[in-house]
Amino acid sequence: MTRVFSGVKPTGHLTLGNYLGAMRRWAAVDQHEADALFCVVDLHALTVDHDPARVRRLSRQSATLLLAAGLDPELCTVFVQSHVDEHARLSYVLECVATDGEMRRMIQYKEKAAREQRRGGSVRLSLLTYPVLMAADILAYGADEVPVGDDQVQHVELTRDLAMRFNQRYGHTFVIPRATRPGVAARVMNLQDPASKMGKSDDVGPGIVYLLDEPDVVRRKVLRAVTDSGREVVYDRQARPGLANLLEILAACTGGEPASLSGAYTSYGALKKDTAEAVIEVLRPLQARHQELCADPGYVEGVLRDGAQRARGMARPTVDAAYRAIGLLPAVPEAAGAVSAV
Repeated sequence: MTRVFSGVKPTGHLTLGNYLGAMRRWAAVDQHEADALFCVVDLHALTVDHDPARVRRLSRQSATLLLAAGLDPELCTVFVQSHVDEHARLSYVLECVATDGEMRRMIQYKEKAAREQRRGGSVRLSLLTYPVLMAADILAYGADEVPVGDDQVQHVELTRDLAMRFNQRYGHTFVIPRATRPGVAARVMNLQDPASKMGKSDDVGPGIVYLLDEPDVVRRKVLRAVTDSGREVVYDRQARPGLANLLEILAACTGGEPASLSGAYTSYGALKKDTAEAVIEVLRPLQARHQELCADPGYVEGVLRDGAQRARGMARPTVDAAYRAIGLLPAVPEAAGAVSAV
């Protein structure tokens, strides 16, 4: 069976873009058709300045929302990255295979480093090397497919390069993964800036629909979405990005096609109204289930505990094999019943 790995980073509240672009497919397709692992990648949240309490809070919220979106721990593995030591263990080994030039060519590193510098902050080394940690996340589990948005494809290509290089130098150890991308709404854009992704890391979000936004908040944000000059409702991603974004969101929520839907509207207002209501209806069951899960925190903790144990069992043989292949001396297990000297 195909193995799939993907994750969410707890750097902000999860958004409509996260749901339509990834989470909904994970629940509807991937967990049923593949051996699927879904991870809250909390170590990645440490690459920039952060509030520790907020990272913990968002990690729990992200895990709860994954379950609320329909992930079933009987069908897939849901866990937190830092609960499985193999991620960090393998990351260092892969850093010994990666090159400085590869890291500095990563587009996200360039963008995020420039943003940190504009804010007057320093750029952490982990921001440069986190694509290697992402590679470790994937390769530790022998994942065949990695569902990602357009902005992460470069990192999956790096993962492939590192795996092939390691296999060539030290012997076949890793499965070579491939990136997979959904169609419509693979990259939902900001309602106020349709040239930018609807990112969860933005703290202020008039153009961002969060998964836990109240219906009135959703409605207000969508009705105030930026559109384009002209009056005709047409689907043209390049010339009319604002309209294209609304049509893609509506299509993703209703199961239609953006170009076909555009022909049903003669005004921007009607399109916005229908899009807002469609988003509200899509989020309604997720929000209801999230509320139920929040009332039973012990259930979520149990899912994460069991998920980490299962993930550890999958990852450890591969990571141990990588350690042996690259030349590290295996640890000698303690003899049964032996007492350590004090």
